[in-house]
Amino acid sequence: MAAERDPEALAAARPLLTDLYQATMALGYWRAGRAREQAEFELFFRGCPFGGAFALAAGLRDCVRFLRAFRLRDADVQFLASVLPPDTDPAFFEYLRAVDCSDVTVRALPEGSLAFPGVPLLQVGGPLLVVQLLETPLLCLVGYASLIATNAARLRLIAGPEKRLWEMGLRRAQGPDGGLTASTYSYLGGFDGSSNVLAGQLRGVPVAGTLAHSFITSFLGTEVPPDPTLAPAAGQGPRVDLAARAEAWLDRVCAHLGLGVREPHRGERAAFVAYALAFPRAFQGLLDTYSVQRSGVPNFLAVALALGELGYRAVGVRLDSGDLLQQAQEIRRVFRTVSAQFQTPWLESISIAVSNNIGEEDLARLAQEGSEVNVIGIGTSVVTCPRQPSLGCVYKLVSVGGQPRMKLTEDPGKQTLPGSKAAFRLLRADGSPLLDVLQLAEEQPPQAGRELRVWPRGAQEAWTVKPARVEPLLRLWVQRGQLCEPFPSLAESRAFAQLSLSHLSPEHKRLEQPAPYPVALSDKLRALVASLLARGSS
Repeated sequence: MAAERDPEALAAARPLLTDLYQATMALGYWRAGRAREQAEFELFFRGCPFGGAFALAAGLRDCVRFLRAFRLRDADVQFLASVLPPDTDPAFFEYLRAVDCSDVTVRALPEGSLAFPGVPLLQVGGPLLVVQLLETPLLCLVGYASLIATNAARLRLIAGPEKRLWEMGLRRAQGPDGGLTASTYSYLGGFDGSSNVLAGQLRGVPVAGTLAHSFITSFLGTEVPPDPTLAPAAGQGPRVDLAARAEAWLDRVCAHLGLGVREPHRGERAAFVAYALAFPRAFQGLLDTYSVQRSGVPNFLAVALALGELGYRAVGVRLDSGDLLQQAQEIRRVFRTVSAQFQTPWLESISIAVSNNIGEEDLARLAQEGSEVNVIGIGTSVVTCPRQPSLGCVYKLVSVGGQPRMKLTEDPGKQTLPGSKAAFRLLRADGSPLLDVLQLAEEQPPQAGRELRVWPRGAQEAWTVKPARVEPLLRLWVQRGQLCEPFPSLAESRAFAQLSLSHLSPEHKRLEQPAPYPVALSDKLRALVASLLARGSS
């Protein structure tokens, strides 16, 4: 349908990125003459991740890309023929060659929306055979993206609004697809950007990166750059030998710090000079290759002050080992004294970045009052979600031919809510969410300022609520295969996520032992559930 116009469409997922039982069920529907019956599925999760009380919806744009490009190629159909029974009617495979999503409709929460258990992230309607085939790919695309976005949102809440957070987990991610997804949706969840260049190219995620320890250890200090000179930042005046000026500044810095001039590592200083020559307007030093205080700091200061003479401003330093909080405080004190000594006020506010397997507890310490850390790079703990590796989304049939369907099971937690539904968020006067209500699609929407009786899930009694405002949650994104409205940019979805979180009550936003957010049923939906339960048990 749209793969030729969207180079990412096939990259999102291929039709056979699915479980075999989707194909066996498709054959069963086709053989029973039910392939084109209209059906509706809902994709949702049953419990909030990480012990929290909220999630962020994500992955919708990847789902829509996938749907619009969905078409079984000849090679796909031939492979299915090789794994299905050999006596399968060849007409079935001819039918599959014509299958696409031109009759599929999708309603969904906008990306970045607050999401709660049982409330659909996606509603997918269309021919039964087709929407059944979509189950596994959609779960794959939504579950991990939403988990990453939620994890990133939690880390942002811990860090607070002022610290800059960078995702640096590509090398720790579960494969290339997982890495791209993590970089994309950690940004949506509140990170400031990523080290992942492909996420910048394909998704518009801001990217950043400087240098690793290997760059520094590759220098011995005996190397001679082809051109060690640098022109002043203003463009006027003679070029200056930066390495020579750094050596001159090193004498003054070491005298001020009480260090011997030979203590700082020559190779590290040569690496800093080489990097400064390449990036005079974006010079940043990695300080912990040898010794932070006896080598990294004085070498950085010597080069930064030499650049400063030419009108350039170093942008920061990074630490990747040791007690990051304590070292950052010590470095800031040094920067302030050196700034005062040499009358370079820009030096005292230079950014201090840290990284090194930072998790939630480490982040809380780095974000505390009095921390001198400005930028925090997080890898493993954001991309692998160690506290909970899966959101546990499910995709359940709720109607066929306009008639409700419900999964009845001995486990009440796995019972589904039948029928085509609408979802609304009821808001207080201050804009904070009061509860979400699910009702049958044919019911009249709740009205602001009017009392409404609802049944919170898990409660024995009804609540009567009077919302100040009512927001419909599920928007129509795809109708009969066509996109109904343009997607917001990733940056706009990120801003929407942060705005949504800012309105959530603190009791639901707490990261440990939060108050559960209520999701309720209308009278009519609750009655339908009771009726089907009674019918199923009789």
